[in-house]
Amino acid sequence: MANHSRHVLHQLRELINRDPDRFSANIYTRMFAIDPDLRELFPAVMSGQRDAFFRVIDHVLDVIPQADGHPELVEFLAQLGRDHRKYGVRPEHYGVIYRALIAEFASLLGDYWDDETAQTVTQAMMLTTGVMRGAAETAPFPALWSAEVVEKFRITRDLAVVRLLSKAPLRFAPGQYLEVQIPQRPKAWRSLSPAIPPNPRGELEFHVRGVQGGTVSCAIVGETRVGDVWHFAQGHGTLHIEPDRPVVMVAGGSGLAPLRALLIEMSKRADTPPTHIFYGMRYPGELYDLVVLRRIAATNPWLRVTAVSEETTDPWWITAVATPEALGIEHHIGTLADVAAAAGPWDEHQVLIAGSAKMIEATRRRMLIAGARASLIQHDPVV
Repeated sequence: MANHSRHVLHQLRELINRDPDRFSANIYTRMFAIDPDLRELFPAVMSGQRDAFFRVIDHVLDVIPQADGHPELVEFLAQLGRDHRKYGVRPEHYGVIYRALIAEFASLLGDYWDDETAQTVTQAMMLTTGVMRGAAETAPFPALWSAEVVEKFRITRDLAVVRLLSKAPLRFAPGQYLEVQIPQRPKAWRSLSPAIPPNPRGELEFHVRGVQGGTVSCAIVGETRVGDVWHFAQGHGTLHIEPDRPVVMVAGGSGLAPLRALLIEMSKRADTPPTHIFYGMRYPGELYDLVVLRRIAATNPWLRVTAVSEETTDPWWITAVATPEALGIEHHIGTLADVAAAAGPWDEHQVLIAGSAKMIEATRRRMLIAGARASLIQHDPVV
């Protein structure tokens, strides 16, 4: 790519980063002015949508000048194109997005918008919208599938288990997460990890903690009822196990779900490597799934389970299903990051981490210090 083109895209990136929210808001205003019907595809509150849109464009402007070909960028945009089908975005809408982007970039660059600059920006945005449109048009599966809630029960005041049945084939792999929409919050999509691997009976199970300020998670814990129909889009994530290397898993809270699904799947195989899972919560009584982990370990000698809690005792509002001690499970007091790292060395292990963004970042840092190889650490994107 010529120096002038690199300079233009770098300059645009600097301009949109000065006020990301205004940039995204202007794009959507232009889109809705071109096609007012597009507004119906999006939720009433669009702050999260605007933030996600800005991050995509910022990433495109950052990657395109770096090298020719852009295979990773193309796959990223193709995935976005397939994803956006769930909103009802149709192929013709990408022309609207393209026009809005070009108009906003021309406005931002002002007097610097000449023929050469216009050609650079046009090519970048044609790549962006063209790849997304093409991937959406050629996607092999329907945009959505659904399942019905058949059971829901509360584990604690802010944690619920929801079980569903689907008549459609389950299109995800163990360890992946799914985009989910619930009837109580239409047009609001959230990512949830199934706690069991896909099976031919169409059974699904999710463990959901109501996060403070989380409209969807709190609605699931408090409002979900048997008979509700949930909608699902694509499966994402690449958590997986290689059979030729020992495994250490670190699961914080309901982050246990994808690792639990992997463990269940691993129990069906003959080549499963030695695996040590550290499962932690703040209070010992919140370690709700120790019984299941103990059951898996009882028939699979390759699995070792260590319980971790930050506190030694439970508050009055928690009634423990079974304590680690009663189950004969090793129990440590401290943070997950510290306990797991101290149990190393982990330099020969593949490391899988699942939990909150803060927990993932802390655990990854501590595991690296403990000798784990960065190339062998896996976790879902930290958002």
